[in-house]
Amino acid sequence: MSLVPDLLTTCRERGLMVATAESCTGGMVAAALTDVAGSSDVFERGFVTYSNAAKQDMLGVSGDTLEQYGAVSEPVAREMAEGALRRSKANLAVSITGIAGPGPSENKPEGRVCFGLAMDGQTKVETVEFGALGREKVRLMARDHALGMMLKAVTPV
Repeated sequence: MSLVPDLLTTCRERGLMVATAESCTGGMVAAALTDVAGSSDVFERGFVTYSNAAKQDMLGVSGDTLEQYGAVSEPVAREMAEGALRRSKANLAVSITGIAGPGPSENKPEGRVCFGLAMDGQTKVETVEFGALGREKVRLMARDHALGMMLKAVTPV
């Protein structure tokens, strides 16, 4: 995956540290980053917050937000990314929360994944509908999308 070396190099050059907050991907973004030798000078920590309780305990996601919008929502993705920054020494955090499948959940379709990216006092959120492609494919696509979001955020225009 060529995204990872480019992301690590760019973060290294800019002196940025990265944190991840992952739900449906279960740490796949953190694993992709740490698969590269020497990534410890860029990767600060990862939070795998699969349950709502973990999102609240580890990242400070509001119970009210979870109740009002559900775990798979842009407001939760925002709070996850911002919580990862607050609870780490990172300057850049990405979050992922979604429904990998099989099947829909919480009245939301399989393949819906919400992402958050927090950096420089700003948080961007977005939702991608990958579709009912199967659990493995949705998780891989979500991992790659998150890596791409981070690379785009740190790459000078």
